[in-house]
Amino acid sequence: MPKTSKSGEPVQDELPSTLRRSDRKAQATFAKAHDAADEQYHDAERANRVAWGAVKHTHEKVGDHWQPKEGGRRGPSDPQSEGSVDTHRRSSGGVDEHATKEHLLGLARELDVRGRSRMTKAELVEAIRKANDRATRRSRG
Repeated sequence: MPKTSKSGEPVQDELPSTLRRSDRKAQATFAKAHDAADEQYHDAERANRVAWGAVKHTHEKVGDHWQPKEGGRRGPSDPQSEGSVDTHRRSSGGVDEHATKEHLLGLARELDVRGRSRMTKAELVEAIRKANDRATRRSRG
């Protein structure tokens, strides 16, 4: 099912719930990448992976939504989004592993992650990923 309308706008009912709560840029990035990949590969699963990879290059997951990366930084968020179609690497679920520790501490503060001041950068990434997953579950009811 196409994720964009004939006018090129994202079809809200076709977007994942976390993207419906995100900015228009994240929605458009997902929808356009999905539709282009679906047209090229004729494989819904692959189109979905391509679309999420595109979102992870410009946005990071914070709680139950996606927001633009710090300072407009672009690029893959984690080893999985750095790979190609046959890549099976670790994913951080939309947390930008390449962000500064200070940025990650700010996100952890926003998400009320306990013990964040004593965590390493890798521990912060994992704690934020878990907090994001909890927030998404709560939003979905």
